[in-house]
Amino acid sequence: GNTVAKIVKAFVKDATETLDKKNGVERDLTQSDLRAVELGPGAGALTDSLVPALGSNNLQCIEIDPRSVELLGEKHPSLRVSHLDVLQADYPSIADEEGGPLSIIGNLPYYITSQILFALADASHTNAVRSATVTMQWEVGKRIVAPTRCKDYGILSVVFQLYADCKIHFKIPPTVFYPQPKVDSALIGLHFLGPSQLRRRLAGVSPAHLRTVVTATFQQRRKTVRNGLKQLALTVYEGDKERVQQFFESEPLPLPQSVQDAIDAGDEFALAQQLPSDWVKKRPEELTPGQLWK
Repeated sequence: GNTVAKIVKAFVKDATETLDKKNGVERDLTQSDLRAVELGPGAGALTDSLVPALGSNNLQCIEIDPRSVELLGEKHPSLRVSHLDVLQADYPSIADEEGGPLSIIGNLPYYITSQILFALADASHTNAVRSATVTMQWEVGKRIVAPTRCKDYGILSVVFQLYADCKIHFKIPPTVFYPQPKVDSALIGLHFLGPSQLRRRLAGVSPAHLRTVVTATFQQRRKTVRNGLKQLALTVYEGDKERVQQFFESEPLPLPQSVQDAIDAGDEFALAQQLPSDWVKKRPEELTPGQLWK
């Protein structure tokens, strides 16, 4: 009902804002180059509103349940529905077939939310995914947008605030869903930076290495960054404790020129990337996503 309409409206806003920033004009959605992909539509609670809003040419669905695939085919004969596990979705291939980056919408299954989100982040490296408007547990949504120095701030906060502009659109009560979950949900909007801006932000750091460091750091979030990274540093330096000691005692490296240029231009993210000299004594939640990148 009303919640579905609000979700569709938020999706349209998320998906077209990225288009409008690029093209600078309002566009008729049913005629635009919007490429919408709904994950796990089920019986079509969202789909039934998305088809008239976007046009079936601009929408496709990925659904694992064969009964739902059949039902959607009966209700919307011209809609493309792939019978597939969302974790097997190849977003770069879909984007190639569609001729450009995708805008994702869906009610994410709670038990695989993080896996889906990381897959979307990975796909944004190649500009396969431009935006995502997705529902998830309220507690998970709070982690994505959490500021530093709070209990919700963690791996999801760091990764997605590096990769995207993140926001919570609104809270969704359990009564909206059937069957009803036991917790509130959140509608989250993610605007991925895209390859060129992400490369500038990462400044040569491998995304895989970044996640390894962030994961190691937050595994012992009550302890200092030094304690969190000690085992990883021993692995990197092949057990040489003296070199590990030197690494932890060394001054932070100077910021790359690309980051310095962004600081000079007043970029808020870049302004928070300089590591403090006592970074090893900080707890993980005291460092910004940009500092953890460094």
